Amino acid sequence: MRRARDGYQYQPIARTIPADDVLEHENERLAEELGGKISTLKHMSIEIGNEVRYQDKILRGLDDDVDRSSGFLGRTMGRVLKLGKGNHNYYIVYLFLFSIFVFFLLYIVLKFR
Repeated sequence: MRRARDGYQYQPIARTIPADDVLEHENERLAEELGGKISTLKHMSIEIGNEVRYQDKILRGLDDDVDRSSGFLGRTMGRVLKLGKGNHNYYIVYLFLFSIFVFFLLYIVLKFR
């Protein structure tokens, strides 16, 4: 409003047709570059998605394996604890003495061979 009162009048710069063609070609070139970059980003995001799905499948399999092995280990430890609480604690002593006897016997056989 102020400019209109002061007698200011807008006078656009006259553009020639070749300048418009240069700008149009520049815009088309930049649009093609942008399209190429967008295409590259699209392919990269698809590959990242495929990799994420593959690793998710591997992790789920690993989780299932760990669950199975922890269940097996838990049952085994329960059996060992049950065995240890029984009245047959002397079996371990007998096993130890038997192993010492076997090693001593092997030592004698191998030494006098």
